[in-house]
Amino acid sequence: MLLTAAPAPAVQPSTTADAASYYAAAEGKTGPALKTALHTIIRSQSKVTYDQVWDALENTDQDPANPANVIELYTGRSIAKTRAGGNSGDWNREHVWAKSHGDFGTATGPGTDLHHLRPEDVTVNGIRGNKDFDNGGIPVTGAAGNYTDSDSFEPRNAVKGDVARMILYMAVRYDGGDGFQDLEPNEKVDNNSAPAMGRLSILKQWSLQDPPDAFEKRRNDLIHSTYQHNRNPFIDHPEWVDAIW
Repeated sequence: MLLTAAPAPAVQPSTTADAASYYAAAEGKTGPALKTALHTIIRSQSKVTYDQVWDALENTDQDPANPANVIELYTGRSIAKTRAGGNSGDWNREHVWAKSHGDFGTATGPGTDLHHLRPEDVTVNGIRGNKDFDNGGIPVTGAAGNYTDSDSFEPRNAVKGDVARMILYMAVRYDGGDGFQDLEPNEKVDNNSAPAMGRLSILKQWSLQDPPDAFEKRRNDLIHSTYQHNRNPFIDHPEWVDAIW
C-alpha cells in the first residue's frame, strides 16, 4: 500500500458535448426505461482492487487547499494522506453503501467501486457501521453535524446530497448481474444484510437539498477519466433521481 502524498493529475471537466454523447442512449427516457438505459451505460467500466482504492482515494478526495491531505466524508476534516490506516485518528475506506447490505464485502466490483468509497475517520466509520440513512438521532462524537441512532445515520448537510447520489448510483449500477445481488433503495432503516438501503424518501430530499458541488463534480470526472471510466449519472443529471424514483 503506497501512502506517499502525490498531487492529483489534472482533470479537465467534461464538456457539454462529452456528457451528451455519454448519455445519448438515456435521453428522453424516464422511470424503469431510464434506469435500464443508465445501467447499460455505466456498467461498462474498469475495476480497481481493494488495495488500489487507497491510492485512488488520495486523488479523488484530495483537499483542494492542501494536496498532501484528503477530506473525510462525514467529519469534513482535512487529514494527511499518510494517515491512511486502521488506528484511532487515521482515515480508512468507508463503503457508503454498506458492504454487508448485499454481502459483497470487499470483492472487486461493488466492494471496490470508487463511486461510493470515501475516506473517513476510523472511529466515525465504525459509528456509522452498516446503518441505513435517515434524519435524526444524537450528535456523533468527533463529527459535528452528523447524527445517529440504533439503526440510522444522518450525515452533515454539506454531503447529504453526495451520500444520496452515491446510494442511487449503486442501485442503478448493480442490478443482479456480474455475480452480485440486485441493490435497491427502500423505505426501511433495518435492512441489515438485505441488498437494500433506506430511506429512499429521505435520500431524495437530500439530493435536492444539497446539489452537486465542485468537489463532487471533480471526483466524478477523475473516476471517469483515470480509474473506472464510468460516471455517476446523478451528479451529471440530478433531475434523473425524480425521473426514476
